[in-house]
Amino acid sequence: MTEIQFLGRPDGTRLAYCATPARGTNGPGLLFCGGFRSDMTGSKAMALEAAARERGTGFVRFDYFGHGQSDGKFLDGSIGRWKDDTLAVLREICGPGPQIVVGSSMGGWLATLAALALPEKVAGLVLIAPALDFTEDLMWAQMGDAQRAVLLRDGILREPSQYSEQPYEYTLKLITEGREHCILKAGIAFDRPVRILQGMQDPDVPYQHAVKTIEAFRGDDTRLILLKDGDHRLSRPQDLDLLVETVWSLII
Repeated sequence: MTEIQFLGRPDGTRLAYCATPARGTNGPGLLFCGGFRSDMTGSKAMALEAAARERGTGFVRFDYFGHGQSDGKFLDGSIGRWKDDTLAVLREICGPGPQIVVGSSMGGWLATLAALALPEKVAGLVLIAPALDFTEDLMWAQMGDAQRAVLLRDGILREPSQYSEQPYEYTLKLITEGREHCILKAGIAFDRPVRILQGMQDPDVPYQHAVKTIEAFRGDDTRLILLKDGDHRLSRPQDLDLLVETVWSLII
């Protein structure tokens, strides 16, 4: 198991991360960005780490502020804060050359924001059920009047989660601050390779959202792979094999 290390942030908090060093010079390294309320020990991150170790590719996985083993309270986080975390890891922990940035769900949004902010550090993107602009398009736009009223009144909304016994908690700050980082409507000026893996049975990020996402990317080398029987997690053995194959197709 890769040793957990910590990256200090300007406010005194620390981000937990694990870094697998590259062996020799074999192309770009990898950075994995997890999803909303996920951590760096998920099956996709671990499958990529195992493949990176076998192939000698540098690989970094990490926990955002308020996630996993990083400092901070989840409810104090925001898209901007988690974007800054991603940029800090990309700058300070990843190798000096460009990276293939892999983003799952919310991590797809953060990976794309990182590519726009630091294009010289990103050689390509692999996005898994990417939830770009999800706070606006998949949360606020899908809420009923009663849910919005609770959120506006209390500043927080608690909803049952199919992935945990604990309810999902959404803050009004998450929604309002997220609007500052929405990018789909304006279009995404990133001209390096982009690969999107999307399950058509995904209840959280509908595959139509992935179609909207690929349309927003302006680069020609952008491909969408739809899995008719795939869910949101895309963590079955065949899904993980496809992920590894897709990532290394951009490295070799």
